[in-house]
Amino acid sequence: MNEEEIKHDIKEFNNLREQLNSLTEEIEKDGKSDQQLLTGENRKEFVEALETANSFVSGISGYFDGLAKSQLYYSDHDWEHRRKKDTQAVIREKKKDLDDLADQNEYLIKHPRLSNLFLEVTLRCNAKCEHCGSSCGYDIPKDEITAEELKKTLLEIHNYYGAQNVFLTVTGGEPLMRKDLFDIMKYAVGLGFHWGMTTNGMLIDEEIIEKYRETNMESISISLDGLKETHESFRRVPGSFDKIMHAIDLLKGLETLRSLQITTVANQKNLGELEDIYQLLLDKGIREWRVMCVDPIGRACLNDGILLDKKGLVKMFNFIIEKRKEGRMVVDNDCSHYLGLKYEQITRPHGFICGAGIFIGSILSNGDICVCPNVRYKELVQGNIRTDSFVDVWENRFEKFRKKRITTNAKCKKCKSYKYCRGDSFHTWNYEDGVPNMCMKDILQEEFVE
Repeated sequence: MNEEEIKHDIKEFNNLREQLNSLTEEIEKDGKSDQQLLTGENRKEFVEALETANSFVSGISGYFDGLAKSQLYYSDHDWEHRRKKDTQAVIREKKKDLDDLADQNEYLIKHPRLSNLFLEVTLRCNAKCEHCGSSCGYDIPKDEITAEELKKTLLEIHNYYGAQNVFLTVTGGEPLMRKDLFDIMKYAVGLGFHWGMTTNGMLIDEEIIEKYRETNMESISISLDGLKETHESFRRVPGSFDKIMHAIDLLKGLETLRSLQITTVANQKNLGELEDIYQLLLDKGIREWRVMCVDPIGRACLNDGILLDKKGLVKMFNFIIEKRKEGRMVVDNDCSHYLGLKYEQITRPHGFICGAGIFIGSILSNGDICVCPNVRYKELVQGNIRTDSFVDVWENRFEKFRKKRITTNAKCKKCKSYKYCRGDSFHTWNYEDGVPNMCMKDILQEEFVE
């Protein structure tokens, strides 16, 4: 749907809403007319028609109001001087939305509710990516958690929270390196869990597709970091690009799959290829693409020349905005950082919130209980499923992520954006120095609107 079609639909809906409101007001004001309508031969049909119209308008009003807000957000704004009326309106609307999100965050901090659980089933991987946040490799760690230990914990979580209320995201390493993965997931699905996974896609074949089908896998995110030469250089696996293309073709025939998402880590090496990747994915029939920047964690800190600077980030954001306006594919930035008023809610459909320890938890490959697999600072580990009850840990620990949130300092608290940012993400906080390793305000500077 293009911009003109959206404007037309919004206008038509507003006209419909005005007509219905006018009709309702007339009936309420005119008692005589009201009496005739409600006692006449067509009383039943009239009441049903009015109820249907009200229900229809109520049911889609949120959708069209959202379209109207999107039109406001995506129109041109004078961010540098903020003088245009529509720019001021955007700032007001975004602040209102972000205030609501901040209030929601405050509530969740006081009433945490586990809804997303990451299962890092292994740190083994058949790639050695330049940016890997977990620094994964080929060797089997001696302390890798067993299937029975995971099953026991999943049963405990189901008994306390209800499996249907917690979505499992299987990650690694490369999860498909684990031979008993589908035995674990068959057990989880039997309890009632829904699940998805992140993968580099290289091991997906017809046999794996059938195992996905048998375990009712619902979502998958596959990594693609450039065209053939760039991707294989970045992932350090010759031949991996063609394997991923084949995997995508196979997955398009998987009936259980509700979401097939491609994830691209934008960096200095592939930034110029984003348009070509976009066209490639369109040709492949992909409708979900997440474009995210490299974060300064894990192996990325050891590889110079891949982190995006201000110019690179602005180019990435503007690319995402352009493709979201086109509407041919759902293109989103990831949820990792607070971007300021200019880029919030326009590079993705929601505002920033770090759910670590609030609604997101994880079990790492050695059994450690933490928040998300990218938060690998050992002092933040809250327990281990080999020695602790996961439920007890979730209910009674995680203070550093809740009331005593440690991603803050004096500078952060003085910042105008602190209410929305709270020191940004836990996975990019420098716990030794007490500063964020990645602050979009510091990087974007005048591009960062408060």
